[in-house]
Amino acid sequence: MPNRQAAFLAALCILAFTSLKIAHAESGDPGHPKILKPFPEPAEIAEPPWLARRQQAQLEAAQAYAVFCDFSFTDQRAASGIAFRNRVVEDSGKSYIPVHYDHGNGLAVGDVDGDGLYDLYFTTQVGSNQLWRNRGGAHFEDYTTPSLELADRIGVSASFGDIDNDGDVDLYATAVRLGNRLLVNDGAGRFEDITAHSGTGWQAHSSAGEFFDYDNDGLLDLFLTNVGVYTQDEKRTAAVDPTRLEAGPTYQYYRGFKDAFSGHLKPERAEQSALFKNLGQRVFAEVSHEVGLLDSSWSGDASPVDFNGDGWQDLYVLNMQGQDSYYENVAGQRFVKKSREMFPKTPWGSMGIKALDYDNDGRLDLFVSDMHSDMSQPVGPWDEKLKANIQYPEDFLQSEGLSIFGNAFYHHLGDGQFEEVSDLIGAENYWPWGLSSGDLNADGWQDVFVASSMNYPLRYGVNTVLLNDRGRGFLDSEFVLGVEPRRDGRTSQPWFALDCDEADMKHKNCEGQEGGLLVYAALGTRSSALFDVEGDGDLDIVTNEFNGVPQVLLSDLSQRRAGLRYVEVVLVGKSSNRDGLGAVVAVEAGDQVYTQVQDGQSGYLSQSACGLYFGLGAAAVDRLTVRWPSGQVQTLDGPIQTNQRLTLDEP
Repeated sequence: MPNRQAAFLAALCILAFTSLKIAHAESGDPGHPKILKPFPEPAEIAEPPWLARRQQAQLEAAQAYAVFCDFSFTDQRAASGIAFRNRVVEDSGKSYIPVHYDHGNGLAVGDVDGDGLYDLYFTTQVGSNQLWRNRGGAHFEDYTTPSLELADRIGVSASFGDIDNDGDVDLYATAVRLGNRLLVNDGAGRFEDITAHSGTGWQAHSSAGEFFDYDNDGLLDLFLTNVGVYTQDEKRTAAVDPTRLEAGPTYQYYRGFKDAFSGHLKPERAEQSALFKNLGQRVFAEVSHEVGLLDSSWSGDASPVDFNGDGWQDLYVLNMQGQDSYYENVAGQRFVKKSREMFPKTPWGSMGIKALDYDNDGRLDLFVSDMHSDMSQPVGPWDEKLKANIQYPEDFLQSEGLSIFGNAFYHHLGDGQFEEVSDLIGAENYWPWGLSSGDLNADGWQDVFVASSMNYPLRYGVNTVLLNDRGRGFLDSEFVLGVEPRRDGRTSQPWFALDCDEADMKHKNCEGQEGGLLVYAALGTRSSALFDVEGDGDLDIVTNEFNGVPQVLLSDLSQRRAGLRYVEVVLVGKSSNRDGLGAVVAVEAGDQVYTQVQDGQSGYLSQSACGLYFGLGAAAVDRLTVRWPSGQVQTLDGPIQTNQRLTLDEP
């Protein structure tokens, strides 16, 4: 039997060999003392030939779609003024190591200054995290203060939540090894670091921070997922901008283990995730042992859910290298692990998660994306709707033969029973990361955006848009809606430069080459958020790209769909936490009941503080019901005005 880690790396090598894209920069670039030579010829860096074929096939298929799809998205990042750029550590560049740094970064959305407009906070591995303030009309300004930059650490994720119920969103930002940070908002969008006072400065290979009120005391608690030890103690110095040959600013980071993807086989590398109870006065206590929530899986994200409907938030914890875990909340006192009882088989390489009611039956379903299974083998564009064909032995998988090698969609049948239907409803895609759901065409059915693709040394994969076919399944629509191809048809960008005469002459891409080379790699999205950027009544898409600039994909639905109807519900808790996290909102309109949970989940490595957007098709709102975390049920009888942001205060 071949070595497990060798088998994994061999699969990666096959992918790299068959799909690595190396391209050229313009000769004589004045920013490079040594001219970067064309390698290969320019014609060889055109978009992948399969992209046009897939686009044509999808456009032809869309002619039979019964759902409304006569609208599109355009990337208006340049016009928005957002100048943020995500940068990644060198382990994901020319010294490539298959390590968890390549999971990238999240972004969070929230109204930081109380002006009614949603602002954006982007995280990065190298350089400064940035806050961009929404000035209206899809225009943003840099609103980053020193406390928000966190440039001294390798950033990962961001979460907005009102931890002290004072009416503004606070911020929790995670990092690799050097400690996470909790920052409190003064109400005007200026943040103070209270990490030491709060007791939340956990130091680990941290990933996502999830705000939720597990004991229903009206204060937001925090669940922190930690991946596992994937870096050595050795520090490495690298250039901030690896695409330039001359010396420039540098940074330091912890070098990744070359065998990082077998870390789940080494108990000494496990890191426990942590539950922090909010004690009030902006102070938290770590209570994982006290409540029995002891999870040491290799976790990048989690989601609070209440699948048994008892009013207490349970927790689904992803495992990117093994089986997911499900913990049932017992009256806010303890958690009981019921993983295999509720979900007998889960994806082996889980990355993203979102609870949504895709068929409008009033029960929340669960969508889990699987990245690592797709990374295990070379797959072509023709195979992307198929599950992976894993060849690893069970002693590497460590999942007792109970793994799904691809995305999972759990259809909630009621009474805690789920049916996995991802293939049946078209929820499979290739190289997925984060999931965001929202009614993109405002017809009353929840659609899904899946941030996708990998970068160096692998090939390009499309971001996936799944339009909901009125609860019958999902329809691939990224080309139909203009999300793909990306702006200017781009599929790659410069990744790093090489001096094949001197410093980098032994690099694998310098074999048989002389002079300077500029290596390109595929574009790839990691996280996303769906919200109304412009305030025109439809949902837009903002992304955080791996080693690139964001996409600000603005929808023209409000201009293209006559009679557009929607309502955005903003919750203000009183007895419950002020954000209303954990509240379930049901909107009755015509012959449908649309159900959403306010969980803050808005993409991989992200938690946002936005209202709930309900598309209504052509119907009016007959009744709106909110079940608050406090147990109160609030009902508003219609007619309720549509095309508005409706703010509801808990009684």
